Amino acid sequence: MPINRSLAYTTALTALVCGCAPAATVQQGAPAPAGTTQAQSAPAALPLRFAAQPTVAQITPRDLMSRLYTIADDSMMGRQAGHRGNYMATEYIAAEFRRMGLEPAGENGTFFQTIPLYITELAEDAAFSVDGAPLRIGADVVPLPHMESRFTYVPRMQVQNAPVVFGGRLGGAMITDAQAAGKVVVMLPPMVDGQVNYRVWLAPQPQLPSAAAIVVASLDISSQGLRNLPFTISSGLIDPSSIPAQGPAGVLVSAEAARRMLGADPATLQPGAAGRARMSGRFNYAPRPADAPARNVIAVLRGSDPAVNGQYVGISAHNDHEGFAEQPFDHDSTVAYNTVMRPQGANDPVGTPTPAQLARIRALRDSLSRDGTRMDSVYNGADDDGSGTVALLEIAEAMAASGTRPRRSILFISHTAEEAGLLGSQHFSDHPTVPRDSIVTVLNMDMVGHGRAEEVRGGGPYSIQMIGSRRLSTELGGLIDALNGRRTPPMQIDYSWDATGHPANRYCRSDHFMYARYGIPITYFSLGYHPHYHMVTDEAQYIDYDHTARVASFLHDIAAEVANRPGRLVVDGPRQDPNAPCRQ
Repeated sequence: MPINRSLAYTTALTALVCGCAPAATVQQGAPAPAGTTQAQSAPAALPLRFAAQPTVAQITPRDLMSRLYTIADDSMMGRQAGHRGNYMATEYIAAEFRRMGLEPAGENGTFFQTIPLYITELAEDAAFSVDGAPLRIGADVVPLPHMESRFTYVPRMQVQNAPVVFGGRLGGAMITDAQAAGKVVVMLPPMVDGQVNYRVWLAPQPQLPSAAAIVVASLDISSQGLRNLPFTISSGLIDPSSIPAQGPAGVLVSAEAARRMLGADPATLQPGAAGRARMSGRFNYAPRPADAPARNVIAVLRGSDPAVNGQYVGISAHNDHEGFAEQPFDHDSTVAYNTVMRPQGANDPVGTPTPAQLARIRALRDSLSRDGTRMDSVYNGADDDGSGTVALLEIAEAMAASGTRPRRSILFISHTAEEAGLLGSQHFSDHPTVPRDSIVTVLNMDMVGHGRAEEVRGGGPYSIQMIGSRRLSTELGGLIDALNGRRTPPMQIDYSWDATGHPANRYCRSDHFMYARYGIPITYFSLGYHPHYHMVTDEAQYIDYDHTARVASFLHDIAAEVANRPGRLVVDGPRQDPNAPCRQ
């Protein structure tokens, strides 16, 4: 779940934590939200392996389990977009759509829409220094790739002993291009709703084409995903030939590095103040084609009413995840650490455990590790978003097998490259395979596999988090609430994440937004963040399949009700420029 997603934060805890050789590492996450309690035990796990069984027409936990143990198996290699594992997953999804008798709705009579994905990696010779003293990549400095949804700086830099100048604050008063010419320009991060914000892309990019580099002093407050950029494979839809050849590079630095460059705290300076040091820097993000096609998978269940079956109720989830970790982790130590230190999941780094916490971690790990150390390097993505993917397939099979089809058509969309920045949904919504104005709504699922009270804030057997249901169509929100009121028992809907300006910014962080920007009513369904979020421990054995089945049944009924309405949903909410940045 990006746009501003925090990728898994990793560290090596010593043998004091895991009771194993120092080479075995534990994947750390984040502190629990204020006021939560520390969990004492992990939820009971299902078997590590499960033999898939033939599925039935009804939505069942056993069917979800059979599908997810396939989608999230190690053989899928983390399903990273542009790599073989994701290609294999999309083959499976298309085969299931074909078996159900759904219509292909991709390109050229197939179920697939291939997106023009390019991959970039930081060259190994990247280096930075201030007055000859090196800066550490990932800790003191992060060079930025060209990411069309966030950064459009030149993704390379070759600067030797360049002068430094303070440029001002992003989105506020700043220097002119003439003042920036040939210099490294240090900027403060933007103010958003009165607070300093690390999301530098929320402010207009400085128009300083003559600068050597734009350096933003925001690394200390940045998400771990931004800090990890130099060590990960980035993806984008930009053809390498269209990336600007001239202009400033983009770089994030720590507050201490900014002070070294300027000789003072930048917050105390006026725009145009000369720095007291010189900076050298060299980096290059070289793009290359993807290793395997990155594909959306699209199918249609044709509606029964010829008068309206050219309209579509969309149901979506994303089929990709994060691939491999750079190093293997001690799986059980990671479960134990995150169960104790972040029992209800967030995604920023935490400090060293206290002695009492360490004792609980050791005890829990010992209870899990009966067969020796289990090393793990695959980000299986069982919940994110394997759970949404298998729920999508269960809904599709239930609808296809029903003797009564809805009046409007159902559009099943399995997006690729969500983790790379919503690229699959961006491409589909920009280049839809059905008329864009024929899409009545899109109901998007992302992470619908963990909702236990001990794992998720506000969790419980009927919990669900919903975002966006009334933003573009109050009718859609009212329909969902009315339908839920008729359920026994009803789902316990948490709308708190939908608040305007919510710091998690989740309205902008999954595929539904790419439809909302075009004025298509959406709702985003999730069970929320949990200790396994973006961890190698996001495995099929930890999923709550009964809960996922309830979510899938809820979505099935919502889609059917929208599809059978006499008229289309009325769009009565504000519409944005489709090319403008998203702000919750």
